[in-house]
Amino acid sequence: MSLSVDVFLVGEDHKVVLLGVPAGSSDLAGFERWRTSVWGSEVVRSLGARFFPILASGDLTVAPDQVADFLDECFLVRSNLELFAPDADLGRSHREYVWQIAERLRNIEEAAERAQSVGGGVVIW
Repeated sequence: MSLSVDVFLVGEDHKVVLLGVPAGSSDLAGFERWRTSVWGSEVVRSLGARFFPILASGDLTVAPDQVADFLDECFLVRSNLELFAPDADLGRSHREYVWQIAERLRNIEEAAERAQSVGGGVVIW
C-alpha cells in the first residue's frame, strides 16, 4: 500500500471535501512502511518535526491554519534527507532512497502549496 496526500476544504456546513489532484501532479506520499521508517523515524523526530511523526501512529491532518507551519517543516525535512534516508541495500543505493523520498516530499509540498492558495488543509493517509 502507498500513502497519499490530498488537499481538503471545509465547507460552511463543516463538511470536508477532498479536492482532485491536478493534471501533472501526483498524490503519492510514500510507501505505507514509511510511516515509521521515514516520516515518523527517530531522526525526523530529533529534528524537532511535529507533523510528520504523527504518521507513525495514524493519518496526518494539517488544518488550514497550520499549513504554513507544515511547509516550514517540509523545508526542515528536505534539508536533512541524507540523515534519515535508508542505507543502501540489495535493491537500492542510499542515493536512490534520497531521490525517492525527495520526490514524494515534493508531492507533499505541492499539495500544501495548493492548500495554502485555496485556504484548505492537507491530509496524508
